[in-house]
Amino acid sequence: MTSPKSVSRSASSAVAATSIASSLLTVQTSGAGFTDLTAEVAKFVRDARAREGAVTLFIRHTSASLTIQENADPTVLVDLTTALNRFAPENAGWRHDTEGPDDMPAHIKTMLTATSLHIPVLQGTLALGTWQAVYLVEHRARPHRREVVLQFIGATD
Repeated sequence: MTSPKSVSRSASSAVAATSIASSLLTVQTSGAGFTDLTAEVAKFVRDARAREGAVTLFIRHTSASLTIQENADPTVLVDLTTALNRFAPENAGWRHDTEGPDDMPAHIKTMLTATSLHIPVLQGTLALGTWQAVYLVEHRARPHRREVVLQFIGATD
């Protein structure tokens, strides 16, 4: 086992988590692909007057998911889509195909990704890294109306 050469940590901060703010975000997708939700989540945090705490996102579906991924190079999202399609291809003999050949692969892709995310809020902003963005991932071929529950828990201004 190797030890890191340099490790540093900022001073801890403590606040009383006295506020809970919730909202339902409705997203109309245009079919399979990634929809950047970062600006909407940041707006929710601002509107909630969040200072320190955490925001949780939860998607209320089993054939779409949430992820935090790179926002600088769009080919990352293309490659992620390719990888998910390789893990769960259509027409692979799935029994569950009630809504078409992309139905079961969509459920598998959701299981491989996430239905909820937890993002720290520090000094009123999302504590995302420089190249990180929050995405809704639509796994179905046709457009869908998706609902994402947003909830902030923490201290407000």
